[in-house]
Amino acid sequence: MEIPTLLDVYRARKVIQQYVPRIDVQYSGGLSELMGCEMYLKREDQLPLGAFKMRGGLNMLANLPSGERNQGLITASTGNHGQSIANACRIFGAKAFIVVPEGANSLKVAAIRSMGAELLFYGRNFDDARGYAESLAIDKGYRYVHPANEPLLISGVATQTLEIIEDIPDVDAIFVPLGGGSGACGTCVVAKSISPEIKVYAVQSERSPAGFVSWKQGEVRTSTNETFAEGLATGTGYDLPLSLLTALLDDFILVSDDEIRQSICLLIEKAHTLAEGAGAAALAGACKFQSQLKGKKVVVVVSGGNITLEQLEESLKTRI
Repeated sequence: MEIPTLLDVYRARKVIQQYVPRIDVQYSGGLSELMGCEMYLKREDQLPLGAFKMRGGLNMLANLPSGERNQGLITASTGNHGQSIANACRIFGAKAFIVVPEGANSLKVAAIRSMGAELLFYGRNFDDARGYAESLAIDKGYRYVHPANEPLLISGVATQTLEIIEDIPDVDAIFVPLGGGSGACGTCVVAKSISPEIKVYAVQSERSPAGFVSWKQGEVRTSTNETFAEGLATGTGYDLPLSLLTALLDDFILVSDDEIRQSICLLIEKAHTLAEGAGAAALAGACKFQSQLKGKKVVVVVSGGNITLEQLEESLKTRI
């Protein structure tokens, strides 16, 4: 696998800007007052699919050889990655097969179906679904799209960080959620290429900490996978993200699921922003680092807003 570069990200933007509106960074007075710093939000929930993953699928399909497109593409997802691949396949005329866990987020499932992808339900969680997708790719000859070990996905989602730094050139710190790791890797590639002084922090649920454990131990490891925040729910680390995060990430923060839920409430109350669990995780991480952020310019990536009513109701119960 090739390591994505800043040049790859600029190339990706040429493709993505044809389909994705530019999302300006937004200053939050309420969160700034609460946190004691200049707090800005990168609201990827405002993209047409309600999540940052849209960028990666477009870049991948635009650059995929026609022979691979014609095979049909299969991937596993808890929702937003599946939306991204389904949407890109619709635009570029490829057949999409998306494997999701039983009980996957109903909003994301409906969105995937509406894009013409064939949905397959398998297993209790993402890891079960991923294993099934990989076996089908071998049996049926589909082009398997790995959720994180895909340089084109990483360079695509990294375009969000170009927009961050263009809007806030003197940003001190960027907090980004981490599930499989494509978003955090893209942030690292761009931020560290432009200014090594920018701190990048990845935030993951302590109930699904495989990325953190892999980063901490310097090798791909598995872990429990029990978080409610499906965008963070993966039970293993991955090779390409691990290599990038080991080289470039400043720190890794684990947060509890209740801290994520409380950050969903904070975003509603202080920033008029409705985020899903993964979308609120970066703010939960910033809250844990509050004492280190005084007087700094901080960007929190709200990676998605596809939250169900049930998830929202459960989060509101934790409001403090």
